[in-house]
Amino acid sequence: MPSNDARMLAQAAVPTAAVGAVAAVISGVVAGGKGAIGAVAATLVVVLFMGIGLYVLQRTAKSLPHLFQAMGLMLYAAQILLLFVFVAAFKNTTLFDPKVFAITLVAGTLAWIAAQARAHMKAKILYVEPDSTTGGKPEKSGHPS
Repeated sequence: MPSNDARMLAQAAVPTAAVGAVAAVISGVVAGGKGAIGAVAATLVVVLFMGIGLYVLQRTAKSLPHLFQAMGLMLYAAQILLLFVFVAAFKNTTLFDPKVFAITLVAGTLAWIAAQARAHMKAKILYVEPDSTTGGKPEKSGHPS
């Protein structure tokens, strides 16, 4: 993974993990051990899903740039649907508190999206790739000298 992509991943994952840690502490106090487990599980699901999505999106941007926007829209829709599937699948679990799981899942997802948007806005990404064939020399305009 190129350094710019890894930096963007870290800038999104760290705040999400911080939100998950705060949620685990709060839910541990409010809902006990099962609440803390639910918050940690939700944070792991968010970081895993969104991290894989960011990786796939970055690979698409490099290999198939004409599909980048459509792939991004499809990817985010699929991620949200998969998160709903996780909430529905663990709705009646006794392993952890499902209410805390769902709330932390939403909070973690919002934290990831906000952090990723901030990281993207602060990144210095070239809009146009410099042409390396000219070797830094300006090209002639087509008029003979």
